[in-house]
Amino acid sequence: MSAITANRPGKVSLNFVAVSRDVRDLLTTLSATSPPLLTHAHRIEGPCSHPPSCRVYNPPAVGCRPLNLASLLRSATRARAPVFRPITTDMGVKIVPRPSQERGHADHDWLKTFHTFSFASYYDPSHAQFGALRVINEDRVEPRRGFGTHPHREFEIFSYLVSGQLEHKDSMGNTEILKRGDVQLTSAGTGIAHSEKTHGATPVHFLQIWSVPSVSRLAPRYFTRHFSDEEKRDAWVRIVAPVDAEGVVTEREGAGPAPVQSQLTLYATLLSPGTTLKQRMVGKKGYIHVVQTSGYSTSEGKGAAVRVVGAPGVQAQLREGDGAYMHFDTHGLKLTVDNIGESTAEVLLFDLE
Repeated sequence: MSAITANRPGKVSLNFVAVSRDVRDLLTTLSATSPPLLTHAHRIEGPCSHPPSCRVYNPPAVGCRPLNLASLLRSATRARAPVFRPITTDMGVKIVPRPSQERGHADHDWLKTFHTFSFASYYDPSHAQFGALRVINEDRVEPRRGFGTHPHREFEIFSYLVSGQLEHKDSMGNTEILKRGDVQLTSAGTGIAHSEKTHGATPVHFLQIWSVPSVSRLAPRYFTRHFSDEEKRDAWVRIVAPVDAEGVVTEREGAGPAPVQSQLTLYATLLSPGTTLKQRMVGKKGYIHVVQTSGYSTSEGKGAAVRVVGAPGVQAQLREGDGAYMHFDTHGLKLTVDNIGESTAEVLLFDLE
């Protein structure tokens, strides 16, 4: 959280206690100006170059809106305080649940979306970024709808397909139909433009994930990988990993994990009821997300259920749509995930920093 104090009219003092670098820089910049700098709410990586008729989030009713310092501070003031339920021990392990119903959410009829982190019109400074992880959006898009061509830069953007098919086109000349099991990664670098639309007559359900690159001003790159349900059945499969990690290849459609320019490794599993998996965490931060596979719901998590154990007495129970932040004082902690429900759980595990 950040403490915001008005010293006198026109002057704002920002006392940052613990806030991500991008939010800190944004607030500091805005505090020195009065005209809007973020001209469109959906452009979280910088000022939007789109005209006032921007249709990135069509229909127009859910399009862009001006933001200035006053509106941003009001949004921060209104942001719901997170419900933290951490359990800690002397071993320095902490697990902080992120319940599904407390995520940012929007229902635009054609698009139903959940935001783990601040995104578009959802803003909560307590959930701005975690390590290199900046965005986890769980999206459901109706047939023949989607996101028109729009730009990105300086983000690693990857899509994890759950069901349906997604048509991807971009300014690098890539055109592809993505289906369940596919992972598509765009290293936006100095800048790309792309579109994503439902392909076929059924809705598409996918997670779009953004991470902050470790190196800036890289040339844009595009990668796709496929991981079958059989591969992920009751095993952690490394689907995204740092470009310099062992076993990572930089071919467009190579084998193994997709290469990312971030300190982030992503594992996926389809965990059967009664099954336990362990994973040694390299970094000191982790995030786990249970995919909402049994159906769309804005209420408390339902469906599959897992238990995450970081140390004796340090655990959390998660349902579909739930996630959890994990903090470790040392590298190499062995994390345990049990399926304690009656249905298969699709789980994503991020190993960070």
